[in-house]
Amino acid sequence: MTQRFQTITPGVHLSEQVAEALSAEIRAGRPAAGEKLPTEAALVEQFAVSRTVVREAVSRLKSLGVVESRQGSGVFVRQAAFAPLNFDTRSSASMQAVIQMVEVRRALEAEVAALAAQRRSADQLREIRLAMAALDEAVRAGGDGAEEDVNYHRAIAGAAQNPFLISTLDYLRQFLRGVTRVTRANEARRADFAGQVRDEHEAITRAIEAGDVSQARQAATRHMDNAIARIRQADPAFWEQEGVHLATSLVSGAQSH
Repeated sequence: MTQRFQTITPGVHLSEQVAEALSAEIRAGRPAAGEKLPTEAALVEQFAVSRTVVREAVSRLKSLGVVESRQGSGVFVRQAAFAPLNFDTRSSASMQAVIQMVEVRRALEAEVAALAAQRRSADQLREIRLAMAALDEAVRAGGDGAEEDVNYHRAIAGAAQNPFLISTLDYLRQFLRGVTRVTRANEARRADFAGQVRDEHEAITRAIEAGDVSQARQAATRHMDNAIARIRQADPAFWEQEGVHLATSLVSGAQSH
């Protein structure tokens, strides 16, 4: 883990940003379970933050059970830091599995959006808008926007300012990226679907910007309900070909709307 991590936004919950970036690296196996974190000095240099920020971030990971200190040795990733979920391959690569995973997202995303509307800062609102712009650009360039879609929802999660919700979403992200690839691939096949998704994102964002907790929760719930409806409307050929291929990523923990 010698690379420089994602950019840290000055003054915006620095320790939380560092903790989240470290969590993402750990989930990616950098370092793997049982391996040692970089030294405090190395993390200070890589994140370009103070020692205090790094200590607070590592303390947060300890409280979540992600890492542990070993006397005289340093800080290590716990063996059970992110235990894999157990999916049945035969039942997971299906339309029903994708719908069920979106149902999980619906329960989480509604509350995340509501908290974001209540707690968001000006900088976090800007991050959400930038994520929307990146998604629009990806679609204009001919991509499905799956990764950008995940980043948009991740920006909203950051604005919720609840480290436990964020950690839960981060853990599920390895599976949810597969769901996003399926939903985005399906939506990209129809211009009306793509337009609906854009409008739903705009409704969520506006509610968060307005600080309307109830409307943000409703908009996020509606977005997930509509995602399920769009999945159900996918033509059989999609599931016989691209849909099943992409849904297989749900069981591999490969890459999750």
